[in-house]
Parts: sequence; C-alpha cells; structure tokens
Amino acid sequence: MTSETKLLFPGLAGFYGSWRDIAFTLVRVIVGFNLLMHGWLKIGTFGLAGTSGYMASVGLHPATAFAVAAMVLETVGAICIIIGLFTRFFAAALAIEIAVALFAAHINAGFFWNSGATEYVLLLGIVLFAIAIRGGGPYSVDQMIGKEL
Repeated sequence: MTSETKLLFPGLAGFYGSWRDIAFTLVRVIVGFNLLMHGWLKIGTFGLAGTSGYMASVGLHPATAFAVAAMVLETVGAICIIIGLFTRFFAAALAIEIAVALFAAHINAGFFWNSGATEYVLLLGIVLFAIAIRGGGPYSVDQMIGKEL
C-alpha cells in the first residue's frame, strides 16, 4: 500500500505549486536551446560534408541521411521544443537520435563529461523522453492551439 508523501514544511506547498509548470517550461526551453546550439554547430561549422564524415567515422550509414536527420532534428526540432510545438513528436524523435548517438559514439568513451560525455548524452536523452511523455505543458504552442501529437 502506498501513501502520498507529506511536506516537512507544509507552508512550501503553495510555492512548489506555483512554480511547477514554470520549472517544467524552463527545462523544456533550455534543453531545446542546448539542442539548437548543437544543430547550429553542425550546420554552421561542420556543414553537411563534415557532419556526414563524422557519422561515417562512428559507423552510421548512410552517413548523409544520418547527418541530415541530425541537422534537421537539432534545429527545427529544437525550435519546436523551445516553443512547445509538436513537442511530443520532436522530443521522442530527438530522444531516439540521442540513443543512437549514445551507442554509436559515446558509450565506449567513458562515463564522465571530460572523458566522452556519456553522462551528458544519457541525461539529455532521459529528459527528452520525459518531455515526450509529458508534452509541451501549459506554456506551449501545443496548449494554445489545443492539440498535440
């Protein structure tokens, strides 16, 4: 039998309640911004040839298709996550992309940030999965239009 936990300081319930949706929105926006910066790096710095070359070097073929998918998801998808449009779809698609990146490029490099960023990729993937499950939330375009995937 499970019971609901009680706050040690019940006076904080109002504070927690008033910040709950805002906190989720901040997580969604910052994760989206983080991904957008990765996508912009792929487009602006490495380009399609550089990104395709990297995809091929970690064994992802067809490399150009993987590169284009990453570039589109990490720019268009990231912008959609930031504004909360088609949030579930893009968060799920990006979580899958992150899982591929984890197993193709990061898993053998070690866990900690300074050894290959497996910890970062794993955290990003699980946060994207949680966003996909929850959706855009109350401060999203999905909420404004009253529809979501």
